[in-house]
Amino acid sequence: MQTAVDISYYPLTEDYEPPIISFIKNLKKHPGLKVATNQLTTQVSGEYDTVMAAVQKEMKRSLTEGPKASFVLKVLNVEIEPGEEVVL
Repeated sequence: MQTAVDISYYPLTEDYEPPIISFIKNLKKHPGLKVATNQLTTQVSGEYDTVMAAVQKEMKRSLTEGPKASFVLKVLNVEIEPGEEVVL
């Protein structure tokens, strides 16, 4: 099954940009993922198990190695290209 996850990551620190950049760079290291960003979110798409394993691993890394933080995820059961309309 193809999936897309829309991730908003909120490091609870004044210097919030470095943890976000690190999170995105680490996601991009995983094979089989499409990773795109905009000013509000990071979108990850691909095969469900691959996407969820990568997101889980990198969220755990961010939560254990970085500042206190909040993640907000939206999971879709379709693969989307950023900027494209989802046709159901």
